[in-house]
Amino acid sequence: MRSPERWGSPVGVRPGPRPRRLAGAVLALGLLAGLAGCDPVDLAETGDRAAAPEPVAGSALAALDALEVKGRAPRTGYERENFGDGWVDTDRNGCDTRNDVLARDLTGETFRPGTRDCVVATGTLADPYSGSTIEFRRGEGTSEAVQIDHVVALSDAWQKGAQGWDTDRRVAFANDPLNLLAADGPLNMQKGDGDAATWLPPNTAFRCAYVARQVAVKATYGLWVTQAERDAMAGVLAGCPDEPLPDGGATAPAAATPTAPDALVYPDCAAVRAAGAAPIHRGEPGFSDAFDGDGDGVGCE
Repeated sequence: MRSPERWGSPVGVRPGPRPRRLAGAVLALGLLAGLAGCDPVDLAETGDRAAAPEPVAGSALAALDALEVKGRAPRTGYERENFGDGWVDTDRNGCDTRNDVLARDLTGETFRPGTRDCVVATGTLADPYSGSTIEFRRGEGTSEAVQIDHVVALSDAWQKGAQGWDTDRRVAFANDPLNLLAADGPLNMQKGDGDAATWLPPNTAFRCAYVARQVAVKATYGLWVTQAERDAMAGVLAGCPDEPLPDGGATAPAAATPTAPDALVYPDCAAVRAAGAAPIHRGEPGFSDAFDGDGDGVGCE
């Protein structure tokens, strides 16, 4: 608020000291009257610094503080082939990365005969992004139900440091188990090349682990984050300040149990629209395949 001394005066009138003091007194009385009955505000409690939790040593939140923050570079020149020609066998175990991740993240998996337990034929995924269970069956028109997501998207990496890498480092990045999760296919497509500022898993119970994995990948490879991305990551990790960084080992991440809102049921698209939830995406609370006539993962369009 500007002080009374800065307020404008009527044209052609130059107030003397006495009216100015009187105006100040009236203003003070008005403010006192307006504040009467209001609770005092503790300014220390309203500041962002006071609300932010202290990072725990070794946590994702502590690692986030060490990431460089800068603007996104142009996407110019990005091609998927910059990170290698599809899935490769970087660990030289005889299986490509896609099958390695399926074998890691699925349960009850079976393998195509004659592939030495390499090519995954069937299995069950406890999808971390939606909190639902997906039956995987290899084949045309069915394999797409489970896709392998680059937790830090390749295009996002390209715009935040990977342009300067050589091909070997990009191929290693694209096939690093730390940066890969088996996930619901339509949700993976919905995510696209989004970062934490533009996309988070609908299953809110998994968001801490998801963001922690993104932080671990970016810290490992020296990628930077934008300010909006950092703020989004910090907002998620504020609710789990001791969330550890994943180590990228052979074990699959535990699929978090979806929160209570996932039990929401809409009888039809009219109810979805009435609730302001349209369009509704696969994995979001209340989604039903009955709402998705064209099978693109988006219902009640």
